[in-house]
Amino acid sequence: MVAALIDEACGLVATWYRFPTVTGRMFLRYRRPVPINRDLSVQASVEDERGRRIFVRGELWHRDELLAEARLAFVHVPLEHFLDTPEGRAHAEAWQARLEDSA
Repeated sequence: MVAALIDEACGLVATWYRFPTVTGRMFLRYRRPVPINRDLSVQASVEDERGRRIFVRGELWHRDELLAEARLAFVHVPLEHFLDTPEGRAHAEAWQARLEDSA
């Protein structure tokens, strides 16, 4: 769950930076045990960009304690990458319908 949380937070940052992206690789280091039933915070920031790759650093915190840190590489892909699947086409059609309804 920790890896998924950090991947999602870093993926949002990468996608805001350059749309759309997919995770290329992830290196995760656990620094402390991650408590359950506690408020946690996730931080993510773009560190670098080279060609189609976007490098993002992610951290998981509990109060002032660093619990996990990660470095991820995302790859900018053409939008057609997602539209080549039935799920991608269904999401694109739903998004288009929402845009038309709000116009």
